[in-house]
Amino acid sequence: QVQLVESGGGLVQPGGSLRLSCAASGIISSINAMAWYRQAPGKERELVAGIHSSGRINYGDSVKGRFTISRDNAKNPMYLQMNSLKPEDTAVYYCNAETYTLGVRRNYWGQGTQVTVSS
Repeated sequence: QVQLVESGGGLVQPGGSLRLSCAASGIISSINAMAWYRQAPGKERELVAGIHSSGRINYGDSVKGRFTISRDNAKNPMYLQMNSLKPEDTAVYYCNAETYTLGVRRNYWGQGTQVTVSS
């Protein structure tokens, strides 16, 4: 079992920055990859950025060059630095962790943190 808690959301003006954090607890040694997703009202949840235990990183097309995902060596915590924020970045941001143990893949989610970009 893995528990995830996000923090760092809030209200920011267009062009501003925020840093989200995701703290994991439980059997964090079983985490294979972590990611940030977001969901805006009326839209499907989408991948923002992901980081694998191998170090491989990928970003959603809409955030490339503006957002940076990172984590410490022990996979905890994970961060999302968001720069040059736009109103269309407004969404609930969720932390995700994938575990892979004995051939079984599981996904865990945090409760989400609201990010609102508005003047």
